[in-house]
Parts: sequence; C-alpha cells; structure tokens
Amino acid sequence: MALGAVSPLRPRPPRGRAADAALACGVFVLVAVGSLRSLIGEREESWSATILGWTLIAAACAALYFCRRRPVVVAVFVLAATAAYYLVSVYDGPLMVAFVVTLHVVAAQGHLQAAIALAALTVIATGIGTLAGNHDVNGVAVFMLTGWLVGVVALGWVRHNRLALAREIEERAASEERLRIARELHDVVGHHISLINVQSAAALRRLHKNPAKGAQSAEEALGAIKDASREALRELRATLGVLRQVDETAPTAPAPGLDRLGELVASARLAGLDVRVQFSGEQGRLPAEVDLAAYRIIQESLTNVNRHTRATAVTVGIDRGTRQVTVEITDNGDGPAADGETPGSGIRGMRERAHALGGELTAGPGPDGGFTVRGRIPYANGARSPS
Repeated sequence: MALGAVSPLRPRPPRGRAADAALACGVFVLVAVGSLRSLIGEREESWSATILGWTLIAAACAALYFCRRRPVVVAVFVLAATAAYYLVSVYDGPLMVAFVVTLHVVAAQGHLQAAIALAALTVIATGIGTLAGNHDVNGVAVFMLTGWLVGVVALGWVRHNRLALAREIEERAASEERLRIARELHDVVGHHISLINVQSAAALRRLHKNPAKGAQSAEEALGAIKDASREALRELRATLGVLRQVDETAPTAPAPGLDRLGELVASARLAGLDVRVQFSGEQGRLPAEVDLAAYRIIQESLTNVNRHTRATAVTVGIDRGTRQVTVEITDNGDGPAADGETPGSGIRGMRERAHALGGELTAGPGPDGGFTVRGRIPYANGARSPS
C-alpha cells in the first residue's frame, strides 16, 4: 500500500442520523451503568419509584437523537426530565451527563443566550435544592457544577465560532475560484472570438472588393478561423474541467504559458497585426501561476488591440528578473479613452489577475502615442525564477 493511502477497512465515524443514534445510545449506556445500583443490592426506594426513574433516564437519553435538529427544545426537555429524576429517585445517578451534552450542542449551534439561560436555571435550581435541605449537594458541589456548565457552554461556543470561520473561509475560497474561472473564460472566449470576428470581417471585405484575387486570402482567413475555434474549444475544455464531477474524466492538458507565445503571436499576425516580441533577463521556466498570468495579460492586450484600436503594429516586451517578470505591450493605434479603461472588463480582469499574485498592472496612452499595458508579477514568496 502506498504511503499515506487510506485503508478501505479503516472504520469511519457515523454521520447524520447514525451519529445521533450513536450519541443517544452511548449516553444511555453511560448513565445506565452509573445507575445500576438502583437495581442491585439493598432497596432504598420502592420499585414504582425505580421504574419511574428508569423511564425518565430512557426518555432523556432518547431525546438526544433529536438534539442536533431541535437543540433548545431537546435541552429544555432533558433538563426537565433530569430534574424530575433527581426529585423522584433517591439514587444519585449520572443523568446530568445527558443535559450537559445537550447544553454543549445548544451552544455549538449558536444559541448562546439559550445555553446561558439553561445553565443559569440549572445552577439556581440546584442551589435552591441545597438550601431546602438536600444534603447530597453542598455549596462546594454547586460551585463545581457552575464551573462545569460554564466550561461546557464556552467549549460549545468556541466550536460554533470555529465552524463559522471554516464556512467563511470555504465560501471565500469558492468565490475566489469562481472569479478565477470567470477570468479564464473571459480571456479565452474574448481572445479567440475577437480573432474569429476580425478574420471573418477581413475575408468578407476581400471577397467583396475583388472576388477573384480575394479567394486565396479568404481561404487563409478561414484556416485561421478554424485554428482559432479549435484552440478556443481546447482551452474551454481545460478551464471548465474544474467544474466537472469527481467521477468524470477531466482534461489533462497543461495550462497555457509563455512557451505558447509563438502561437498567440501567429494568430495576431493572421489578424493583420505586425507583432514583435522582445525577451530580456534570465532564462528558464516561470512558476506556473506567474507563467499563466503573464500569458493571459499578453493575450488580453492583443485582444483589446484587435477590438478597440486601429493599430497596425504591436511590441511585446518580456523581462524576466530575479524576483519578478514584467510584460509590456505597446501598440501604435489611437488607443481607447484617456482614463485607460476599455469597454468591458478586460483591463480590470488583467489588473485583478496581477493583484492576486501580489503584482500590479497599469494601462494607458503611451508616451509616443498608442496604448501601453504594463504588468509586473512577482514570483511566489519572493523566490527566484526556477531554472
């Protein structure tokens, strides 16, 4: 068996209704063992009182089966049954354990005020019984009972807060994952659909202007559309793979990175852009999340050039430093509005992607005209780029 593998024979704790039944049965066994002296040995009470006491024990323990579904109601019932038991029976059995369990559940499910009220009522009733002449419980016992109940309520409330924090963390992680998936879908669909739109429009213009000479150009454009649609489908399958059920087979293709920059540049050139790529800095692969982010920023920038500018040339600069990678995309078009925001959520998505990795992204008109997108993405924990 592989190290860390879970044995199929390893017992699993019960859950749901089975856990409720196990709790009720376990507490009943504990209380019954502690109350056996009412059935064995010299009699100190009548059999009718003994039968009534055991009926109360069975009722209080059986109510624990419903404790998680109706915690406050069950706690009140168990407290009443426990009080009646100690008033009826002369044997001081451990039925108080059943009430302590319900008190913990009440606090653990967030009913703090109800738990405090029940604990206070228990202490007050016990104190009144002691003052009324119950010699089985003295002042020290009341003090210890108070500390015990306070501790139980505190532990239950701590558990409630821990579970609430765990749920909050899980919900936050789910929201971040949904945002990541939405960002991936936006980048994939936006880039390839934009490319398909540009190529099809170019093919139609060439056919309308000169049907004879435009046939070859239209054929090249249709080929580019075919490649772009196939690539879009492949990346969509890879991105949507995280939404598949556990028992389904998810795609195993790696996430795109700068090693596929050549394909991205080639598709942009087919759309009529003169794209030049400039590399500088260290060699070697980048961390996977940094590599994907850099690729997506370049992809979205080229998509925005096709959509929103009349540029003819684009320069893509990639600088791999010892602690970060910097990508800069500059075009020679007229650019979008001066505030640096294009229609849609492209630039905002790029900025969020960079911020998620501790980096930053700026976008706006370039110093020599056109539009410039510059993203800086540090490596995880300030580590060097792996070689």
